Amino acid sequence: MPAEKKSMAVEQKKVKQCCAQLYESDLAKLLLGDSFHPGGVRLTERLGEILGLGPQSRVLDVASGRGASALFLAEKFSCQVLGVDYGNQNVDAANQEAAAKGLGERVHFERADAERLPVPDAAFDAVICECAFCTFPNKTAAADEFVRVLCPRGQVGLSDLTRVRVLPKKLDTLLAWIACVADAQPVEGYTAYLQGAGLKVAHVEPHDEALIELLQQLSTKLLGAEIMVGLKKLDLPDLDLTAAKQMAKDVATAIENHQLGYAIITAVKPTTAAR
Repeated sequence: MPAEKKSMAVEQKKVKQCCAQLYESDLAKLLLGDSFHPGGVRLTERLGEILGLGPQSRVLDVASGRGASALFLAEKFSCQVLGVDYGNQNVDAANQEAAAKGLGERVHFERADAERLPVPDAAFDAVICECAFCTFPNKTAAADEFVRVLCPRGQVGLSDLTRVRVLPKKLDTLLAWIACVADAQPVEGYTAYLQGAGLKVAHVEPHDEALIELLQQLSTKLLGAEIMVGLKKLDLPDLDLTAAKQMAKDVATAIENHQLGYAIITAVKPTTAAR
């Protein structure tokens, strides 16, 4: 492998590991709750409705976290779901929750890289990916994998942060990347990745209000965490509260200036995918 490509691969792996370590941490659960994306299961339900999920649907949840969305979909739509995530702890926690809910026969979780999915071709009717596609270092590879594992007429459903093409430099840091900000795409950026993989974009639905709600909740929790740390009732050695609060303010400003938003995007795999 040429030195430049090797260096890029190392950097991409570092980003994936940083994201996985954050999202499987107790800190992430403290600040974001069980569902790590704007809109929570309310938007997951909306995504399932748009995709027309039902008891016969085979669904792949990419970057499934602790399994909240996959478990909800199985309960709500009676579908079969495989969740894949880069973090081992998330996978273990999700499988334990599936067993506790009595959903082990319909929902299973495995560790996997979104850019190299360990599943057969044409194995799923739907692939969902919530607030995670923007963090994948190689989005082209991930989109190609989505198409590979979908059966003909299968659908991809993304919900993700949207952005204008150029964000303020302060929102281009590793912390912002992990928080799904730095490499968020314009809507046309997401559609370009999906179309480039051979998919036909079917539906785009803005949900900026979900991002605003999440940011308000996060800001409140950060304030509460700061108070608890000050009272020495909580220890958060891995969190720079000052930097986190400042980033939350910067994100709020970007939303107000219509530089950041949130959207659902769905696309269909044609009977014969054309590249």
